[in-house]
Amino acid sequence: MTIKQMTKAFVGSVAAIGLSLNIAAAEPAWPDLPVGVKNGVSARVGDTIYVGLGSAGTAFYSLDLKEREKGWVTRSPFPGPATNGAAVATSNGQIFVFSGNGKPALDAKSPIIFNTIYSYDPASDSWQSLDTTTPVGLSGAKAISLPDGRIAVVGGYNKELFDKYLSDVSAIDKEKFPADFAKLVTSYMSMEPKDYRWNGKILAFDPAAKHWRELGESPFLPNCDAAVVSIDQNTFFIISGEIKPGLRTPNVKSITFVGGRVEWRQLADLPKPAGDVLQEGVAGAYAGSVGDTVLVAGGANFKGARARAEAGHWFAHEGLSKAWRTHVYSLKDGNWMQVGELPAGLAYGASFSMPKGILIVGGEDNAGNARRDVFLLKWDGRSVSVEE
Repeated sequence: MTIKQMTKAFVGSVAAIGLSLNIAAAEPAWPDLPVGVKNGVSARVGDTIYVGLGSAGTAFYSLDLKEREKGWVTRSPFPGPATNGAAVATSNGQIFVFSGNGKPALDAKSPIIFNTIYSYDPASDSWQSLDTTTPVGLSGAKAISLPDGRIAVVGGYNKELFDKYLSDVSAIDKEKFPADFAKLVTSYMSMEPKDYRWNGKILAFDPAAKHWRELGESPFLPNCDAAVVSIDQNTFFIISGEIKPGLRTPNVKSITFVGGRVEWRQLADLPKPAGDVLQEGVAGAYAGSVGDTVLVAGGANFKGARARAEAGHWFAHEGLSKAWRTHVYSLKDGNWMQVGELPAGLAYGASFSMPKGILIVGGEDNAGNARRDVFLLKWDGRSVSVEE
């Protein structure tokens, strides 16, 4: 069942908790992706949006927002190994893809975090591998386009630890040696957040000079798979994300780039969902801005993990079921509110800020499937509705 079918099937279901989810009755306005895409990359250049990689392998697609009736166009495939969780941003009309993780070759025994950088030129529909590397692992990181053409990057898994862990896990036959496998996983997952050594530096890449520079260090725990929303050319909100495998944070921060300096500010945490004891935080949420309102939707977490971590049980998601969330929150004048729900739980897709809402593209559902669905989460200043 597609999200659009779910929307029709579940219209009115959120009324029980007093939230509004109206369905715009119209012919389909947003064409679905050719294939499901989760953990991929997304970018916008002018009036064209681009989505691909991740679960789509090396496939890359574009949609002209002014001529969306023509549907998605297949672009030149990504030339490197298929990559998941790469960081992506634009500079001077080009799209840059940093790092990610995957198998370096089809016969590789385990995935690794890549240190590669690729650029895509929409005008020529061509990719180029840059003859430079990332200074640290940037899988799970977020890249931010700055007005001077540089690209800032925050977060990212530690390549050394990630590569070793997956190599060690791949070397054990889980069926023959379950105790050894469990011991390895438990040892890795039981570390405190700081011990994963995720990237806490704010890095800036100059595409013209192919040069990296450090702009400082985050005063907060580094996190991955956060949602990032542009507030103006220099200020961005970093929303939630995970602070170690299986453990999310409800924290929301702003980062402002002023010349060669970076200014951080802590904002109000995401609110707890109606009926829940606390807000777990979410990874892979959809987010964007509509006027002076920030919207955050969906994402995934493990209910109960935060309480365990606060009690010192650092394998916080052990035995817990992963949950794909439906909640939609708005932030205006520094205050968060729960303003509606998605038709179904979704995470790890693409989102784009639009004049009337946020465009949600693809993602992962509660069965772990990559979705093709595309729809506009409209905002009227009080509640959300879905435009198919």
